[in-house]
Amino acid sequence: MIRENKLFDELEIGDTASVKRVCTANDLYVFAHASGTLNPLHISDEEDDNSNEAVAPSMWVGALISSVLGNVLPGPGTLYRAQSLRFLERAHVGDELTILVTVKQKLAEPLVVLDTVVTGRGGKTVAEGVAEVLAPARKITVDLDELPEVVVQRHQHFDHYIHACEGLDPLVTAVVAPEEKESLGGALLAAEHGLIRPVLVGSEALIRQTAEDHGHDLGLTEIIDIPDHSAAAAKAVALAHEGQVGAVMKGHLHTSVLLHHVVKRQGGLRTSRRMSHAFVMDVPGLDHILIVSDAAINISPDLATKVDITQSAIDIARALGIETPKVGVLSAVETVNPQIPSTLDAAALSKMSERGQIKGGIVDGPLAMDNAMDAEAAKTKGVTGLVAGHAEVLIVPNLESGNMLAKELAFVAGAEAAGIALGATVPIILTSRADGEKARLASCAIAVLYRYWQENGQPIGVRLAEAAE
Repeated sequence: MIRENKLFDELEIGDTASVKRVCTANDLYVFAHASGTLNPLHISDEEDDNSNEAVAPSMWVGALISSVLGNVLPGPGTLYRAQSLRFLERAHVGDELTILVTVKQKLAEPLVVLDTVVTGRGGKTVAEGVAEVLAPARKITVDLDELPEVVVQRHQHFDHYIHACEGLDPLVTAVVAPEEKESLGGALLAAEHGLIRPVLVGSEALIRQTAEDHGHDLGLTEIIDIPDHSAAAAKAVALAHEGQVGAVMKGHLHTSVLLHHVVKRQGGLRTSRRMSHAFVMDVPGLDHILIVSDAAINISPDLATKVDITQSAIDIARALGIETPKVGVLSAVETVNPQIPSTLDAAALSKMSERGQIKGGIVDGPLAMDNAMDAEAAKTKGVTGLVAGHAEVLIVPNLESGNMLAKELAFVAGAEAAGIALGATVPIILTSRADGEKARLASCAIAVLYRYWQENGQPIGVRLAEAAE
């Protein structure tokens, strides 16, 4: 947006300018960081049903007046001399505010006096006052779109999933070999939040020693003493196979050891669908979750395996409340090239979706990462369709590319990544030692929501909406 200022001689008494601005939770976070103001009344709590009642700091409201003076009237080059303010009402997250400035007096050049008013809910006056400014000394034109973008690093999508599990019974979960700090702590933390009821399967001596070393209270938590990791995994799978637990959670053992028993033909948890892994990622600045699959189980999947990977990814997206997931099948390019096998697979998956062989989502490919995620990049390259620029699920060519993509998002873009293995009769919760508390909780919450979807045929959000009605 291009803005040109008005010089002193161009200003007239009665000239007005107004701007509308919606107060967002991100505004409050940015102001808290910039000002150092940590008053809890001014911080939006995503886990609180009343978070939209967070009060906008009064000086943030005052700063909106400065934006109109500096951007519109008189515009770029304006300098403050004085500003009086009276605050009559409070602004809250979600409120649309109207900021109006009116030229009241022209004093000795370049001094100009303006009335300033901010109105909010119901047209009520939130703040009013008088500004004295020095009008611009020369003509200046600025492009407001050149301002660097600020991304607030928070993970509201995971907060939502954890909150959505409230009121559900904890998911009874066999936790395999929780014999060190992270794996035991993650399971107990999820139990404290009411997400799971853990059954600890592993070396009882190591589990109790770990709990003692790190101040964990095991209380009445059930422990099945099996020191051997393979045997512990077999027992956890048997508990799930017999219906005694509704999920299995990886502890301090190799994923391959656990999955070996999950996929056994006799007594395992396999289904007709190939097992796959999904990273459910909460990426700062992205207004929806991003699912990346498969980045942990299938090393170099063929087309038939990719069909199962894609269907499972769609299922978990639907379980998390995305009614019709938009699935981008990734490759290095967005055109079909016989010399790049992943483009052929992507085109086949897209056609199979159209023909109903993959259900519940909209699948398109091949797409490069840029035109899968960025609408402008898709437009520039002439890539059209419902998925281009708006993908919620990314199907990667192979494990290497998927694993690198997920870790780049986590360690460069600040994303939190929850992990779950799909295609078994029960969800398999896969966490990493590098996971933080939020990712561990989210992995358990996602398993709870997926299990609910499996059992009820609809996501938890539908139940919550129906209850609210």
